[in-house]
This record gives sequence, structure tokens and C-alpha cells, in this order.
Amino acid sequence: MASDQGNNQSVERAMAVLGVFLNGHPELRVSDVVRITGLGTSTTSRLLATLESLDFVERDGISGLYRLGTAPITLGGVAVNNHPVHREARQLAQELAARLELGANVAIRHGAALFYLLNFEGRQAPRSTVLTGQRKPLHATGLGKCLLLGLAPEQRRELLPEAELHGFTHATITSHRALDAELDKAARHGYATEVEELAHGRSCVAAPIRDRTGSITAAISISGPLSTVALDRRETELARAAIEAADSISVGLGYVGPRGAPAAAVPERSRA
Repeated sequence: MASDQGNNQSVERAMAVLGVFLNGHPELRVSDVVRITGLGTSTTSRLLATLESLDFVERDGISGLYRLGTAPITLGGVAVNNHPVHREARQLAQELAARLELGANVAIRHGAALFYLLNFEGRQAPRSTVLTGQRKPLHATGLGKCLLLGLAPEQRRELLPEAELHGFTHATITSHRALDAELDKAARHGYATEVEELAHGRSCVAAPIRDRTGSITAAISISGPLSTVALDRRETELARAAIEAADSISVGLGYVGPRGAPAAAVPERSRA
């Protein structure tokens, strides 16, 4: 039992060391890792040396700074390629981004955050970073709103206490009353929108993806700069594209649709 506890502690410490590179710290000194993790210097040095030997971290030969290595990339690639939503959505999202020249993103819910499974960039929506693997807030994104549609109001409040509905811009929804109203509208229309709620200058349209049980298991969004997405002119077009893409992915996952229920209609003009 003592041996098992020691092994578990070693694994937890190693994961803590790797975790420091995930929060805006691409390159770190040993002393930085010690400070962030609270581990001892000798323990941290041994863990970094072991992780380096396994390619989980690598050390710059000139600066001596540590950064993530290639092993996490390999593991991440295998994990995402084996995810059923990623398999069904990848080609369709790639084609969507190329056709609309905007970003196409697919995410699932991971606890109280959304987790990007994939993203493709259109010519008019370039990004300087890869979204795959990143986590974002549910209440401040179109993808997150679609994922929250799968929860009852009381479940949403338990998952996201109102104090956790942080504001990121002047437009962020920060109360459950306002969030409920937004989600009611999304449920009626079959899609959700987001305009500068997470970051200034960007907006999106998103639609929920369902699995064979009918549960919302993921969401797909079309995103980009405000001027390019132009919801005042293109909401109907982009909403229809998002819904059609979500429906195709859902069918691939085994969803056959609600019995006797008509397909969700896209409004003929913006109701945002």
C-alpha cells in the first residue's frame, strides 16, 4: 500500500510539473517550476530530468529553459484522432472553413468548460494559435451555449454558480437569468450566437451536435472577425450552414432525430 501511495504521489507531482506549462508559461527555469508547484528544488530537478528523458519536456541547450516536448503532441494526436466526434467532424469542418473562408470549430464539454477538439482557419479568419486542446468558458461562447442546452436550468446553476459567470467584455452574460433567456432563444432557433462576449472584435454562430441517444454531445461553430462574420447581414446564411453541419455530424454519430418533430427552422432575418 505504501508503495502504491508513493507511486501515485510521483505521478501527481510529474503531472503538476507538466501542468505549469499549460497556463501561459511556454518556457521556464527550474526555479520557476519550483515556485509555481511548491515542490522542492531537488524533487523538481529529478522530475524534469525524468520527463526530459521521456520526451515530455525538452531543455534549450543555450538558455537552459524547459518547454514541453514532443511526447504530449503524440499522445494528444492519438487521443483526438480516436475521439468519435473528431472522426465524424474533421473533414466536414475543414470543408466548411474552406467554403466560407471563416473558422470552423468543434468542441465538447469537459466539466465546467468547453474543450476544443478541432479547428480549421478560413482565409478571412486567420489565427496565430491552434485552438485544439484549449478550454474556454461555457457561458461566454456560442459553442458553450449550445453545450449548456443539454442541461436543465438547475443543472446549469450547480455546474456554474453565478459567481463563476465571469465577465470578459462589456457583452459577457454574467447572470443566470440572462443566460436562461439566451439559451431559450437558442433552443427555439436551433443555434446560438456570440458577439464579443469572450474577446473584442470576434463573433460566431454555433449549433449543437447530438449522439445516437439524442443527447447533446458536442457543438460546431463558424467564427471570425466581426466585420467578416457580419451577423447583421449573414446570420441566416451562417446559422443554416452551422445547423446543416451539426446535423450531418449527428447523423454520423447515429442520431436519427426526434420522432415526429420537424427540423429546426432558421429565421429569415436576424433576431439577435
